[in-house]
This record gives sequence, C-alpha cells and structure tokens, in this order.
Amino acid sequence: MNDDTDSDTHGPFDTPDKVALRTIARQKRRDFVATLDPLAHRLAFKVLPSPLARRIESARAVALYMPLDDEAPALRLAGQLAAMGKTIALPRVLDRLGSMDFLEWRAEDQLFPGLYGTSHPEPDGPPVTPDVIIAPLLGFDRAMNRLGQGGGYYDRAFARYPDALRIGLAWSIQEHDALPADLWDLPLHAILTESEVIEGPEA
Repeated sequence: MNDDTDSDTHGPFDTPDKVALRTIARQKRRDFVATLDPLAHRLAFKVLPSPLARRIESARAVALYMPLDDEAPALRLAGQLAAMGKTIALPRVLDRLGSMDFLEWRAEDQLFPGLYGTSHPEPDGPPVTPDVIIAPLLGFDRAMNRLGQGGGYYDRAFARYPDALRIGLAWSIQEHDALPADLWDLPLHAILTESEVIEGPEA
C-alpha cells in the first residue's frame, strides 16, 4: 500500500529534495523490477530471514501491506508469519489526512475496496495494534531513514505505535547513500531487501 496513491501529487510531508528523490526512485525501481529475472522475482521475499524472525519472536500482531505497482511483495511473508502464530494485519486508509489503522487478515479472507485504489480486510473488524509494522518505501539508506510516498500515512502510524518494530521492505536498487530526514521522521529498525537484511540497533 502506498503512502499516497497519487504518485504525482505532492503530499503534506514533501520537501523539494524529497519530491525530486521520489521521481528518481520510482523510475529506478520500475526499471529494476522490469529487468529482474522472473525466477529471482518469484523467490524474493518468500522467507523471513532468521535475524528478523528472532527479533519478532515475541510479537503477537504483524502488519503487512498490499503491494501496489512495483513495491516489494510483502504478502509473500504471510504464510511464514501465520505458521509462527502471528496475527496478520493490513492497513486501512481512513482519510486524506494521513490516517490509517490496521485490520486482521487471513489469506482466505476477502478484501474490500478502500480509498484511493487501496483494498483492506473486512471493515467491521476491530482494529489491531501491531507489534511489528512492515512498511513499503521508495528509498532507504544505511542510517535506516525511509523515503515514503509523501502522504504521511506510515509516518503517522509509526508515531501512533512508537513501540512497534519498524521494518522496511524494498528492492536493493532502492538504497541511497543518504536521505534527507525531517524532525518527525522515525528511523526504521531493520530493512529487508531481496539480497540482505540491514539491521539497526536493537531496541
């Protein structure tokens, strides 16, 4: 799920530097995925590596996302997470102000159309408080900074659930040497790409 479903609209969390970076990042990701070997694509993100599995061992609820466009396919982790006994949740966009919550989801559950082309689980279900938030992104750096779409949905979710482990999911091509970070930006705790796990300090 994107932070902002209209990629050409500047979100409330945009700065000129970030707007330019997003344009470049989208094209790099698009080109990378288009030329990725089909077998490599099918195998990517099928397994949660043991360092991350250990870090989420005590978690009860893990938030994934429905990928859009060329985003890293987070739902491939659902089977392993379910086997680990985790409750899986998906985000539901609530409004244009950057608000969203998380609803419980199982692989057999129907998804319902949401705002701005998104989809989410049964809307009558109670919101889930995630212990782990696995988030999409446009870019990342080794300082664990995350470049989102600019809508602020995940920034607000991170602030709302400050104790949740924040894991970014990305293709390796999305790495930057350094990203601008605003005062409200919370760094990720870990990043998973198709080729490695990048871990920040243990909480």
